[in-house]
Order: sequence, then structure tokens, then C-alpha cells
Amino acid sequence: MTELAFHWFLPTNGGDGRHIVGGGHGTPAGAGGRPASVAYLGQIARSAEQLGFEAALTPTGAWCEDAWISTAMLASVSERLKFLVAFRPGLTAPFLAAQMAGTFQNLSGGRLLLNVVTGGESHEQRMYGDFLDKDARYERCGEFLSIVRELWTGKPVTVDGKHFRLDDARLAQVPDPLPRVYFGGSSPAALDVAAEHVDVYLTWGEPPDAVGEKVRRLRELAARHERELAFGLRVHTITRDTAEEAWAEADRLLAGISEERIKQVQDGLRRSESEGQKRMLALNRGTKDGLEIHPNLWAGVGLVRGGAGTALVGSHRQVADLIEEYAAVGITEFVLSGYPHLEEAYHFGEGVLPELSRRGRWRHPAPARRSVSAVPFGSAS
Repeated sequence: MTELAFHWFLPTNGGDGRHIVGGGHGTPAGAGGRPASVAYLGQIARSAEQLGFEAALTPTGAWCEDAWISTAMLASVSERLKFLVAFRPGLTAPFLAAQMAGTFQNLSGGRLLLNVVTGGESHEQRMYGDFLDKDARYERCGEFLSIVRELWTGKPVTVDGKHFRLDDARLAQVPDPLPRVYFGGSSPAALDVAAEHVDVYLTWGEPPDAVGEKVRRLRELAARHERELAFGLRVHTITRDTAEEAWAEADRLLAGISEERIKQVQDGLRRSESEGQKRMLALNRGTKDGLEIHPNLWAGVGLVRGGAGTALVGSHRQVADLIEEYAAVGITEFVLSGYPHLEEAYHFGEGVLPELSRRGRWRHPAPARRSVSAVPFGSAS
């Protein structure tokens, strides 16, 4: 039986709070009550590693703090947790990106994972000085990843490509071990890049049948390149001791969203070029009604948040059951989040992870520490 890996999320996109903090994909970030400070994000990071999460995803974009700098600072206040650093190819030269990855990996003790985000919104890309259209961005992304992987061999690299030129480039900071490369995207161009270049394909939380169809498609495409991919799910979670408590929390979050805010965000998200974002919008339909789109899968988050817009909702056992449904269609990694991120990490880590451990689907990635009790002065024999 395949063991599953779980990752958490660092809310650098406007802070954190007891309500859904929206934003992303062309919409302004909402304001959380807890700022995205090193002190608070450090609390989340330390809690995540203690609970057994392998890594924490840090987003990228104009609406959040820079992922490289944020995670570099947080690496010093944590011990084991890896950082799934989101970054955009094309905004950084391939050699510099390869060098940054090598430096981060070597100085952190092998705690870097890379989440490649091609960029789904042209108007946001233009803020960074990138004026390519969507298909050209994916073409450039493929060329970028090919160059970076070649640089990671430590051998001299000379490239005269369509988007990049390098002359006798040789990387001194070769990462050890090489970081796994994560990537998401639902358009045909995105699937082609994933099949040829990445290690883990990430998809947002659609119902298991839809996710399974995407997994099958990617496996077929990867086989043409004689490659195999791993698959991950990016989704939120609301889990409690009982289903009634979990759905009450979902109802509370929903009650905190005004119809005006829904309309404002939905109008912005409909302008998104992202195929995945369109699929998220189709799940919630811009209404508070009918949001349980599959047993224990709730689409309420996507009413006011771009990107991942669904949540696993239910008792710890029900959420574990749904995770096993996703595992049955090929998902082996789960990138999770919840509001607030500190408390929800504990709800999931102390409720669902032990349940999955009992089923033989998960084990803590760090060995248990043994503490030695202090011997009272004068009592030693």
C-alpha cells in the first residue's frame, strides 16, 4: 500500500485569519487579522514540522511576499520542514534560478522543493515586464526547465534557444540532493510541459473522477517521453472530531462572505486566462448554494479566493476516506491549507494523520525523539 505525503501552506498572501483570505489570479488579496510576519509564519512552520507535514508551499505573485526571501528567513527558525518554493520561470534567468536553488538546498540541508508557476494572468506578468502570451510562456517554461536540469549536472552548458542563450555556463552550487520539481496547469500546453519536464504534477481539488481523468492523461503523455510522474492535490481542509462540527465551521466561513464580495471576486476571476481557474469557477458557480460537489468536498473557498477553491470537509475519518479516494486514482501527495493555518494544521495533524497512520497510509517523516528525564540533584545511586 502506497504511503502518502502531506504538505502545508504558508499564508504570505495577505496574512491569515479566522475567515477566508481571498486574492490571487488577478484579484486583490483580502486582509487577514494575523500579518505574514516571520514570527507568525515561523509558528506555522514549526507546528507543521512537529505534526508530520513534509513541506510547506509558499505562493508567488504580485499579491504576496517573495517566496525565496520568505522561506530563506523561515528556514532558520525551523529544523526539518522543507519549503515548496513557488517561482515563475522567465522572470529569473535559468542560470540564476539554478544557482539560487543550489544555494538554498546546500545551506538549508536539503530542504528545498520547487513549484514552477508559469503564470496564468498576462496583466500580472506585464507588471514584472513579461509580455509573452500564455502559450509562449509555457514554451519558455519548457526551455527553462531543460536548461536548469542540465546546469544541475555541473557540466558546462551552451544554449542558443528561442527564449534563452547561455555560453559555457557552469554551475558551482549544484544542489545536493536535486530538488523535486512540482508544476500545475490544465491547458494542453501545460500538460505537455509537465509530461516532459517535471517530477510531481499538482492539480486543484476537483472531484476524484475528474482528478483521475487528468492523472490518466498525464501518464499517457509522460509515457511518450519514457517518463513517470508523481501526482499531488492542492486543496484546503476543514476537519473536526465530528462531521457536524466540521460543517458548522464551513457554514461559519460562508456566513462571513458577503454577496458583494463574491460578485467582486468572481467578476475578477472570470477574466483569468487560467484553465484551472475556469474549472474552479465551474464548481462553485458563484453562488452559496449547492457547494458540496462530492461527498465531503466543498467548493465554498473558491467564491472569494483565486487558485485552489475547494476543501475536504468532515470528521477525521471522513476526510481520511476522501483522501483514500484520491489515492485510488493516483494522488500520492497532498498540499493542504485552512483558516487559520496554525489551528487547522493541528486539526488535521492531530486528527486525520493518526487515522491514516492506523490505516498504513502515512508515517511521520521524522524519527521520534527520545527525551531523557533530569535526575534530581543528589538522588543518583
